[in-house]
Amino acid sequence: MSIPYRSLSISLVQPGTDLMRPGQALPEQAGAESPALDAMTDLAQTAAATIGPDATLTRAEEHMRHSGVRLLFVMDMGRLLGLITLTDLKGSRPMQVTRDMDIALGEVRVRDIMTPAGRLEAMSLHDVEGARIGDVVETLKRTGRQHALVVERTPKGAAIRGVFSASRIGRQLGKPVETSGIAYTFAELEAALRH
Repeated sequence: MSIPYRSLSISLVQPGTDLMRPGQALPEQAGAESPALDAMTDLAQTAAATIGPDATLTRAEEHMRHSGVRLLFVMDMGRLLGLITLTDLKGSRPMQVTRDMDIALGEVRVRDIMTPAGRLEAMSLHDVEGARIGDVVETLKRTGRQHALVVERTPKGAAIRGVFSASRIGRQLGKPVETSGIAYTFAELEAALRH
């Protein structure tokens, strides 16, 4: 014999009630010798900022500003298509696309300037787990990038697990992280991190 169901009490939501969001509390301060994971945005704990491929560049920039990020993952029907960064939006690529496609700047879409998923490079979570923030900074400097992705191998296949941001690391270290430099492949960097 089952116990009868009961109705739960309901009340008005109080003014000022906030919406719960997944959140990861990274340390506000860290040192170059701190574990790299202290600077990684863990997408298992913090929802990734995403945008669709047909969004305008203006919409992408507004979404970045609203979300407090400089990188958006481009998703369509639950599938990762690529990513777009603030550097992509502010660089020469949008103007090149307007010339190549003979369209106005307002007609350029995220899909036209994003980095496709097949061209994304990433470090392995396994390597990052044994690395220090200083190792990540050197990786960012060597690639000349503002962001670095981290991939985890799961039973269902590879998944992007985290993101490093030069600006976030700079805030944690208390000094800017300059990343302008020669870009190398992550395969070369992976070998360098192991030494």
